[in-house]
Amino acid sequence: MTTVTTPTAEPTRRRQAGSTSAFVAKHFGVISISVVLVVLFVFFSLQTDNFLTTANLVNVARQIAPTVVVAMAMTFVITTGQIDLSVGSIVGLTAAALAIWASSGNPLVALLLTLLVGLAIGMVNGALAAYGMLQSFIVTLAALTAIRGVALLITSGYSEPINSDLIRPLAHGKMLGLYTPTWIAIAAVALAWYVFSQTRFGRYVIAVGSNAESLRRSGVDIRKVKMGVLALSGVAAALAGILTAARLSSGSPNSGTMFELEVITAVVLGGTSLMGGRGSVIGSAIGAVTLGVINNGLVQLRVDVYWVPIVQGLILVVAILLNTKLFSRIARVRT
Repeated sequence: MTTVTTPTAEPTRRRQAGSTSAFVAKHFGVISISVVLVVLFVFFSLQTDNFLTTANLVNVARQIAPTVVVAMAMTFVITTGQIDLSVGSIVGLTAAALAIWASSGNPLVALLLTLLVGLAIGMVNGALAAYGMLQSFIVTLAALTAIRGVALLITSGYSEPINSDLIRPLAHGKMLGLYTPTWIAIAAVALAWYVFSQTRFGRYVIAVGSNAESLRRSGVDIRKVKMGVLALSGVAAALAGILTAARLSSGSPNSGTMFELEVITAVVLGGTSLMGGRGSVIGSAIGAVTLGVINNGLVQLRVDVYWVPIVQGLILVVAILLNTKLFSRIARVRT
């Protein structure tokens, strides 16, 4: 029996195939990291007895919450073509400052002041990068060293205990089976997705990274956008510092060491271009979860803890190679 193809059927199939290819190309970063995450889940579940337990997964979700929160802000920063290397040091400073202020005053005031410290640092970084015409890499690299020094100075290198009944539940409280930091991370992802994809500011962020001069000529002050995303990064890092201090019940000036590497790796794994102009909030969130799963899985396999940063560094190199090579090929195919 011969199948007769109507004249209109073939163009319809081509359009469907074209739309499918366009969807895959547009969301390739999210799709690829999702596949990797599923493979890792299956692998660690088969290799260990405790990985897929509810208690372990809930704990992993709490541990990765600070990374997820800062990865949301870092997605905005990197999409504009900038980078923030100071987030780890901000975590250390704000964690230590929170502990000091909470022990000598009102915990609510301490929380507010801690967030304001993050905002102030982010605004200084943003002002130097956007209005001072300095490279964000240089500005935040200098901030990384200086802020860590301040954290060590105000604590003399020692951890400060936190005994506040208001702050500790921020890490140890539970609702519907999940810890509070997990809910904060989920809220951060939802808010970041909305701002990034549904608001004018989100469109400006993408435009700054892809064609800043065109945006400037249309009347938008791109300096405000660049400064705004770095200020957002500072606030997110301060929130991560609060969550870290609350979970450890102490503020350590060494908190957040190499944290910037983890955050940037998560964002790049999720498909955000280091050259700017392309970002994915959902991809960054999945990238952060992937790193958390890798770290936890290696611990479950009883791999030496010193291998964790080595694995993270290798993953970052692979992610950058994929980011610069594979995504550029997909872009050429689409065009």
